[in-house]
Amino acid sequence: MHSSFTRIQGVFGFFTTVACVLAGFIAASDLLSIRKPSGTIVPTNIQVVKGRPHYYSSKKEEYAIIKFSLDADLSSLFTWNTKQLFVYVTADWPSAPGANTTDSAVIWDTIITSPSADHLQNIGPVAMKKLRRSSEGKAIDPSRGLLKLKNQRPKYQITHPSGKIAKVDGVTLKVHYNVQPWVGLLTWDMQDKLGYWRALDGGASEPFELPAIKVKDAGKNKAKKA
Repeated sequence: MHSSFTRIQGVFGFFTTVACVLAGFIAASDLLSIRKPSGTIVPTNIQVVKGRPHYYSSKKEEYAIIKFSLDADLSSLFTWNTKQLFVYVTADWPSAPGANTTDSAVIWDTIITSPSADHLQNIGPVAMKKLRRSSEGKAIDPSRGLLKLKNQRPKYQITHPSGKIAKVDGVTLKVHYNVQPWVGLLTWDMQDKLGYWRALDGGASEPFELPAIKVKDAGKNKAKKA
């Protein structure tokens, strides 16, 4: 006869096997969902300032502030297995003329939770009530993946190790996303078609140049003082 410990071990092993198989089916079910994200992003205001970009900066340097407008439809990324969606915007530019390398800096990000993961939001009780009210009776809230931002101020400034960022050419704003499921692998930006999954349609601005720093005319200042 088997001991109690052996029986418990056998039951636990069977339970673990069933749980792993079930998790595999849940993760594979995402491949049957249609993903067709799209979006447009346009810079609306570009400034280059010289100063201390952070409170802990030890010296003054050039940094860029880019405001933008974003209109994106990422609702198809939400399925019953989606926990939350991490969306972020980067500014990319060639590191040197003719080089194949690219410099990239994140200027804005946000986390969009699914209705089943609203409890993970670090928000106040009033905002939480609104979230729960918007998702009542809905397995998947289609409005969760819709982003409409106008003249959005960036969360982070753009700096460079050299301390100079003005007059950089070929800068492009790009939208990125990361799907975090309840069960399965993290899914980053899709570059190619995979089954029912499509790459992000659009999501990149036209290349532009960062402006030069505005310098006050010393002659005019002296004339005003005189």
